[in-house]
Amino acid sequence: MIYFGDEIYDHSISSNTKALEKNSMNAEAYNDRGVAYHEKGLYDEAISDFSKAIEINPKDADAYYNRGTVYGIKGQYDQAILDYNKAIEINPRFALAYDNRGNAYSESGRYDEAISDHNKALEINPKDAIVYVNRGVAYEKKGQYDQAISDYNKALEINPRFALAYNNRGWAHYFKKEYDKSWDDIKQARELGYKIPAEFLEDLRKASGREK
Repeated sequence: MIYFGDEIYDHSISSNTKALEKNSMNAEAYNDRGVAYHEKGLYDEAISDFSKAIEINPKDADAYYNRGTVYGIKGQYDQAILDYNKAIEINPRFALAYDNRGNAYSESGRYDEAISDHNKALEINPKDAIVYVNRGVAYEKKGQYDQAISDYNKALEINPRFALAYNNRGWAHYFKKEYDKSWDDIKQARELGYKIPAEFLEDLRKASGREK
């Protein structure tokens, strides 16, 4: 049977629940069910399952990473950082954990620490376009727009159809008052299906004296 959309996660929840009924110490089943809960937006249930996986296997870097990701979605950045710390302690080359910890630092206003973590993630995996975007966001929040644009450029070298990179670069050009370049990037992002906030488009129209 082929499952689609939420059916995939419902099936995962069902099958892993059955596995846990047979073996309540199955850390992998808790972790996998937690991932399915996460994908369905059931964040408290996901955290509970990841916590149980960690209780059974305290050396499971993935479970710490997964729980940290859900804490980040919930805006609980301090808890997220603690979990990423633990994942990295267990696996010092866990590039995704460095990147996500960087995002949590960035959301907490700790931009230099964010950039340091994104640097480490890129040291491990220099071809990950999303990390360049995430580091660009940290630079942009610091007001270092040239560095941000450089990172968005690199992301687009890796993935020329990366709508988020065009969008973010468009914002950086806007903050630099480079309105024609901003419009060019926003147009590219929209053509790739990215939804641009109406408020930003209105601000760009007023600043540039252009309609599009």
